[in-house]
Amino acid sequence: MTTAAYPAPTNYLNRELSWLAFNERVLHEAFDERNPLLERLKFLAIHATNLDEFYMVRVAGLRRQVRAGVVQVSPDGMTPAEQLAVIGTRVNAQLAEVQTCLHQRLLPALAARRVRLVPMADLSPSEWLTVDGFFESQVFPVLTPLAVDPGHPFPYISNLSLSLAVEIRDPVTGTDHFARVKVPKSLPRWVPFGRPFQFVPLEQVIGANLGALFPGMEILGWYAFRVTRYSDLDLNATDESEDLLEVIEQQVFDRRFSEVVRLEVQDTMPAHLRALLLEELRDEQTPELPALTEHDVQAAGSLLDLGDLMSLASLEVPELRDPPFTPSIPLELRDPHRSIFEVVRERDELVHHPFDSFTASVEQLLEAAAADPNVLAIKQTLYRTSGDTAIVRALTDAAQRGKQVAVLVELQARGDEANNITWARTLEDAGVHVAYGLPGLKTHTKIALVVRKEADAIRRYVHIGTGNYNSKTARVYTDFGFFTVSPSIGADASDLFNSLTGYSRQRLYRKLLVAPANMRTRVIELIDREAAFARAGRGGRIIAKMNAVVDPETIEALYRASRAGVEIDLIVRGICCLRPGVAEVSDRIRVISIIGRFLEHSRLWRFGNGGAPEYFIASADWMPRNFDRRVEAAAPIEDPNLHPRLDTLLETLLQDNRGAWELRSDGTYHQRSPGLEPERSAQVILQRESWGRAVAAAPEPPPVAPAAHLEREPAAADD
Repeated sequence: MTTAAYPAPTNYLNRELSWLAFNERVLHEAFDERNPLLERLKFLAIHATNLDEFYMVRVAGLRRQVRAGVVQVSPDGMTPAEQLAVIGTRVNAQLAEVQTCLHQRLLPALAARRVRLVPMADLSPSEWLTVDGFFESQVFPVLTPLAVDPGHPFPYISNLSLSLAVEIRDPVTGTDHFARVKVPKSLPRWVPFGRPFQFVPLEQVIGANLGALFPGMEILGWYAFRVTRYSDLDLNATDESEDLLEVIEQQVFDRRFSEVVRLEVQDTMPAHLRALLLEELRDEQTPELPALTEHDVQAAGSLLDLGDLMSLASLEVPELRDPPFTPSIPLELRDPHRSIFEVVRERDELVHHPFDSFTASVEQLLEAAAADPNVLAIKQTLYRTSGDTAIVRALTDAAQRGKQVAVLVELQARGDEANNITWARTLEDAGVHVAYGLPGLKTHTKIALVVRKEADAIRRYVHIGTGNYNSKTARVYTDFGFFTVSPSIGADASDLFNSLTGYSRQRLYRKLLVAPANMRTRVIELIDREAAFARAGRGGRIIAKMNAVVDPETIEALYRASRAGVEIDLIVRGICCLRPGVAEVSDRIRVISIIGRFLEHSRLWRFGNGGAPEYFIASADWMPRNFDRRVEAAAPIEDPNLHPRLDTLLETLLQDNRGAWELRSDGTYHQRSPGLEPERSAQVILQRESWGRAVAAAPEPPPVAPAAHLEREPAAADD
């Protein structure tokens, strides 16, 4: 069926506006008084860093389309220019909400609990001396004042850096001058001055001491500003004969000088300074790139770069934070006398982070593989990994012990390109065989293969996850990890790694659903099969959890299934372009989004299959990029002993009335409220009950109708 069967403007939601609605739900958590104060501050910081990436990639891409004269409409019927206009309106509304949240809600409430950001003017004389001492010893030596005049061109402003625009008057000549001072990222943004949990913003410390940078000059005023630059990689035109590592290194370097897509200014900045910055940044752009206009300038309040609030949110004030949570070690992995190989050889193992320990499961597998003399080879993909990680240490240790170790390091992981280049070289130096993938095709799948010689055979132990091999995010993202010695999945894993490190056009796999080979086709086949069951009077049921639903072909298949009578519940944290609840199109489809303490990152698909349900976990969302431009893998969970856990989990998520938001057919989200019922937070329940491990059996998760009780309407920016 083609997209013409469902008129796009009627039945599709805009991708960019759906993302902004997701970030609005994040912002709502900062307003929600049920959350501890510092956790609310954390959500405000997340909202800010999310918006940074949105501008660096999505808005930048739309601006380039407009500049190139692209008039092709999105599935919902909007041109790039129309999308930019609506984005601007929505973002400005959200930024107004941010200012209200920060200055009228959070900072006053935190001050009442003695956690404060204090203006320099409010410091006592002794506190001034403390701050001055910090400035002279640690700040002044790293500052570089940059004048702007005929002899000093306007300086390069790095991406997302905070700067001060300084107006200066020469008392001898009476002439006014402009200078820029960069606020160093190498120093703490919030400067302590002696009172516990109270700080002065670093830019105010610098602003109060500008006389030391411009001796003999009169400081007329200073104002903070910040630029956002295009930061995606463009490898589509790269010659395949080039060295991918060198190409990406060069692009990571070059993008420091890419075009500006947003200028944020302190709201008190005078109009003439704002115009000067805009003119200078506009002159920096080359003719083929989009020109900056007044529409690209945002008045961002008195504090810019709110992502730095994350460090304040990490203050050790227990009564203002979520209670500590320690992941549990799965019962099967607690026996110190049994190796993880024995456990997995006995039966498949499924873990759910952060509720189950990443250290005791994933890291244990790789550390055991590195140390075990019977392990012959380890193969693994790395998309994002943490700093001094146990996984990288295990891989290098294994290589140094003479094992064959092959790692696919994805150099194009957005935001982690430089880190991954470093890890790639570290692994190569240790003797690991490192591959980098191909231009235009990111290796996003999370898979590890351990080949072990045993008494009766050589076995392949496979781990497939929905999240990164990253011990830090494993504590705050919800993700699945699946361990198996299934010969079929092991063979598929070998074929997949051979295609990543060698030459292959492999498209047929025994068990795995692999992108770009067959994943979209198989997902649509599974959806259509449910439609066939429904038409035959045998029910029809789909429950799918993921981060995003964007792919038009998959959405059309879901619409067909709904029309055939299939009951469909989608748990979609972020972007959802499917419009639920449309009569005769999607009236059997319900969509919820859960926002909470942990980032809902796991992907789980359940197809009813006429009463013999099939389950898959995956690294992929239902998006064109996952199906067409990434290497992904979805693994079937076939052990019936694991199915009750998955059913219990899905039922718990669908019944959430604390962090769940329901998507309406008009594209708006409304948060559920318990009303007279007990509050059911899925994430709280999962922390307490270990996601159903003790449950012997679980009922078929029922279709979940919209909740009767709704909280206050979302803020104005949430459309």
